[in-house]
Amino acid sequence: MKDTLIIRGGNPLYGTVRASGAKNAGLVIMAASIMADGETILDNVPRIRDVEVMIKILNDIDVDTRWNEDGSLSICSPAGGIKSHTSYELAKLLRASNLFLGAMLGRQQEATVSLPGGCDIGSRPMDLHIKGIQALGAQVNIEHGYIFARVQKPGGSRIYLDFPSVGATENIIMMASKTPGLSIIENAAKEPEIVDLANFLNSMGARIRGAGTDVIKIEGVKQLKACRYAIIPDRIEAGTYMVAAAISGGEVMVENVIPTHLHPIIAKLQETGAEVRETNGGILVRAADKILPVDIKTLPYPGFPTDMQSQMMALLSLGEGSSVIVENVFENRFQIVDELKRMGANIKVEGHTAVVDGVSTLYGARVKATDLRAGAALVLAALVARGQTVIDNAIYIFRGYEDIYTKLRALGANVIE
Repeated sequence: MKDTLIIRGGNPLYGTVRASGAKNAGLVIMAASIMADGETILDNVPRIRDVEVMIKILNDIDVDTRWNEDGSLSICSPAGGIKSHTSYELAKLLRASNLFLGAMLGRQQEATVSLPGGCDIGSRPMDLHIKGIQALGAQVNIEHGYIFARVQKPGGSRIYLDFPSVGATENIIMMASKTPGLSIIENAAKEPEIVDLANFLNSMGARIRGAGTDVIKIEGVKQLKACRYAIIPDRIEAGTYMVAAAISGGEVMVENVIPTHLHPIIAKLQETGAEVRETNGGILVRAADKILPVDIKTLPYPGFPTDMQSQMMALLSLGEGSSVIVENVFENRFQIVDELKRMGANIKVEGHTAVVDGVSTLYGARVKATDLRAGAALVLAALVARGQTVIDNAIYIFRGYEDIYTKLRALGANVIE
């Protein structure tokens, strides 16, 4: 796969773009699929690099996978059992590889999972994951870069999370869904991807209530049955194309969205002056004549998503005035700043706060993606920059954006292969 993306700026984007299935829902549901024997069929799975890595991990633990002619993904777990050990070489490519911890413990009470890799956006420790599975009866050791877990006395438990961690909530839900008794997660993450996981597991026969609130109750069941399920649309991909309309001076209809998932993004885009309208077909974004400064604080859902912070920073780099961005979730999210400054942005960082003083013009430059969302932000800046921008490490972008070449070109962007 190519590792460079080249864009010549200056073309306003016009037209319609369809959001793909949600990366972060698809990955956890793929992991959860191993908890039922037989064939699970998933619709709306995005064809992105992270999904392909997840497929390799599934194949490596003896789970068969197949892309079907209708675009769906089949995942077939053998009745005789699967390996309970994930590969270090594959796990280091993908943070979501840690989700096999809860899925394997739920399926066969044993898991050896490599400490995960993924984007370097800050500290994402496994302590809350481990606290949760221990409360459900797992004995855990961490040695040589692996988490070794085995269930001795499984039983439901009440688990309070010090922080509403998405991954920890997901791992606990998966294990608890097949652990005898009632489990209660307090201060649980509320993201739409958590709700999608719970809906998927319930479709397989789990008994989960409260997903989407901060208290989730799970009654363990003995067996889960394979099913067919459609992944929700990707709210971060949708949000990225919404910002693309605003920054490029164009008008874009984003289809295949769930508007309530996008309300925090819609609110901030409207504050910048952009016109945002919900329609039966999706969400229409029309750029304003000028970009107004706004202040943003990232927070767990339903607050403003950290995964959209870099994209909004690119937009606010062209604002008429000063904007303040406070990053409350991941401390390394500001690596994008140095790359935007190479394109002429005026941004100052102190601790978890960035002050963005808008400039009139961004200029094409050679820059590098430091993580998935930073890469998306550089694409947005390149769309409006004067001249040509070369984005290195573009493989980060391909981790989370399906058919980005095709989608941008269809909207009128000048993307060069």
